[in-house]
Amino acid sequence: MAKGLQSRIECVVPFEWTIAAYDSSLPAVFSTPAMIGLMELAAAQAIRPHLPAGTISVGTRIEVDHLKAVSQGAKVEANARLVGTRGRFLIFETEARAGDTVIGRGKVFRAIVAAGNFHELVAE
Repeated sequence: MAKGLQSRIECVVPFEWTIAAYDSSLPAVFSTPAMIGLMELAAAQAIRPHLPAGTISVGTRIEVDHLKAVSQGAKVEANARLVGTRGRFLIFETEARAGDTVIGRGKVFRAIVAAGNFHELVAE
């Protein structure tokens, strides 16, 4: 897998991605788990066309700082760039933005696994 592969995902924050969707006493701001999910999706998307046949990538580790809150309805983007590999393990630098403002950054780690084996293990 070649270093430098990258992807960007843009979306508008729906209510379901805010922390208020889990606890109505909290504000309707983009939740950390939703931001991380977008970062993971950007990383997976960056390498998907380059995966060997019959394989998928799965998340294994996350090191992310959530730096700034943004509200429901904000336009956000997540970027991921492959910066390292160790065998079947991949390391991505990630960043989330709302316009010019960095709202999160860190690293996402993924592994390449056989799709069939993974689906069987999950089913058990």
